[in-house]
Amino acid sequence: MHNDRDALIAGLIALAGFLKANSQVPTSVAIVTIRAFPANGPDDQMRAEVDKVAALLGTEIDPDHLPHGHYMTGIDFGPVRYEFTAILAAARARHAAVDSYRDCIRTDNTQEQ
Repeated sequence: MHNDRDALIAGLIALAGFLKANSQVPTSVAIVTIRAFPANGPDDQMRAEVDKVAALLGTEIDPDHLPHGHYMTGIDFGPVRYEFTAILAAARARHAAVDSYRDCIRTDNTQEQ
């Protein structure tokens, strides 16, 4: 895991250096978000992981996402945001139910000539 983490950090640093050295390269004004997730497991274990990360970040749990089954925390560095989110079992089940209909509906692509 540290290898992936080190690669991500090195890539972010390299990108920042490149953009700083090449001001003619356009950048977006949109927020850049890095998202991380605990391994799927029981909700209480995933919430505990998010609580642990929130303590490391010095942040709170975001109440706006709780009704959607996302237990998350995050921190902003200007327009760059880091989020750590547990997608709880009920939200995963809702998504799986909706996704189960993916190939059940077909549109008629024939056109009258």
